[in-house]
Amino acid sequence: MIGEKILIIDDEAEITKLVCAYLTKEHFTPIVAYNGKQGLALLKKEKPDLVILDIMLPDTEGSSLSLEIRKISNAPIIFLSCKTQEIDKIIALSAGGDDYMTKPFMPGELVARIK
Repeated sequence: MIGEKILIIDDEAEITKLVCAYLTKEHFTPIVAYNGKQGLALLKKEKPDLVILDIMLPDTEGSSLSLEIRKISNAPIIFLSCKTQEIDKIIALSAGGDDYMTKPFMPGELVARIK
């Protein structure tokens, strides 16, 4: 588990900094993308072991991006979103997500789910 690459696709810089800090402390290797296009490019290049994906990105919907990710990768996807409606969770999980956490979130819980 040490050194596993985790791709974070989220446009909120403060959230990505927080998640990176916790992942680094746990000896993961975080990789950050701030939009879907950048996320797909990094996914192809870095081949991460897991993806943390926001639903609302500036250039795409996270659920649509999840379907694109599933075409080229079987890495687990954890959605991290401010959307709390049941239907949003169902759509995300149906689009290839493996887990779903709502913002605000506890970083320690996210790390536990990753492990």
